[in-house]
Amino acid sequence: MNAFINWLNKHVVPIAAKIGSVRWLIALRDAFIAIMPAMMAGAVANVLNALIRDIPTQLHWMGIVSSMQWLIDINAMVWTGTLAILGLIFSFTFGYQLAVQYKVEPITGGIVTLGSFIISLPQSVNLHLGSALSKGAVKTLTDAGAAVAGKDVSMWGYFNFGQFFGSTGFFTVMIMGAISSTIYIWLMKKNITIKMPDSVPPAVSNAFTGIIPATAALYVAGIIGYIFSKFSTTVIEFIAKVLQDPLLNLSQGFGAVLMMTVLVQVFWFFGIHGTNVLGPVMDSIWLTAQLANINAFQQGKALPYLWTRNSFDLYAWIGGAGSTLLLLFAILIFSKRDDQRLVAKLSIAPGFFNINEPVMFGMPIVLDPIYFIPFILAPSVMVSIAYGAVSLGLVEPIKNQIIWSMPPVLNVLIATMDWRAVVLQLFNMFVGFLIYIPFVKAANKLKPAEQ
Repeated sequence: MNAFINWLNKHVVPIAAKIGSVRWLIALRDAFIAIMPAMMAGAVANVLNALIRDIPTQLHWMGIVSSMQWLIDINAMVWTGTLAILGLIFSFTFGYQLAVQYKVEPITGGIVTLGSFIISLPQSVNLHLGSALSKGAVKTLTDAGAAVAGKDVSMWGYFNFGQFFGSTGFFTVMIMGAISSTIYIWLMKKNITIKMPDSVPPAVSNAFTGIIPATAALYVAGIIGYIFSKFSTTVIEFIAKVLQDPLLNLSQGFGAVLMMTVLVQVFWFFGIHGTNVLGPVMDSIWLTAQLANINAFQQGKALPYLWTRNSFDLYAWIGGAGSTLLLLFAILIFSKRDDQRLVAKLSIAPGFFNINEPVMFGMPIVLDPIYFIPFILAPSVMVSIAYGAVSLGLVEPIKNQIIWSMPPVLNVLIATMDWRAVVLQLFNMFVGFLIYIPFVKAANKLKPAEQ
């Protein structure tokens, strides 16, 4: 076991450390964190509408729905300004955080990625009708600026709000934002800017400094968009078809889910915050899937994805990575070691809110050969059980956003609106608890200095 741990320490840890220090990935992680207020505001609106609209409708309590229609409408407006346009919001925060990492003017950096995202979108609406229009209807539409060709009607100057402004835009933001931000940051670093006198107020000076780099960056985005338009498509449609959709479909496979679970555990075992290091990957893929589910639920559509970002937290990382809350239960019941029982007592309250640094570094679990196996095994078994249950339709997929610090039972109930998910989570907790018990008993045989 020690030889295996030493091998991982030599070959895996340096790679993880380098990944965690890449400024682009840090910016991506911070950009996702920055949109959290909008996500949570939209989540509140979704949960409220589920409680006063969806559940009463299923129970045929239409009187409640009618009396709460005013709040339902307000929640719909809040959703429109949050989750429905999360890709648009992210397009600003990504450029802002990149600029922060490279120490150039951040507001202009955010504007550049926001502009490049808008450039990447279709700017016309296209409708295919069931039958051809009459001559009078065609004239009315063409007078209004539409183009009519048989059963097809198109009009320039409209964005497909529902299709592109939400999580569908994430991959386009990351690619086009990366291109435009690279140009903006490079020109800023080369001081190819408009210099203003020192007497000019900083707000004005910063705005003028970014004019040349921002203009160059946006023109490059415009050229890319123009090239795609010559092939009768747009950047975002191309990226969605060629990259985003295949990756999201791949993420729904059991192998991808299990691999991500194990990698996070391995990084954490060596004291590297696995959920932070791999956060950009997880948020780019599984958070995109989760937001697609949330928006589909809000619109009354079928949920497109089975496994999303919060699925890991609900079923595999209960109390934090490694499901350490279950280890704490096992220690309090079966451990005879005063040192571990003391740490468990101090860590149990934070553990209920998914804060497990006290047990990770206080026990410690980090680099502890006794707990290495269950720390990897418990989440792997738990995620396998949960994946199977969701795949078989025994439990509803996630349809509401939750905060990571929400305690067990409450978090899964709000996220899925399905009582069966609570049963699944409790069952997983019992399984993880059983996995930890033999290793807690094994630790009883060792003195603290020997472990």
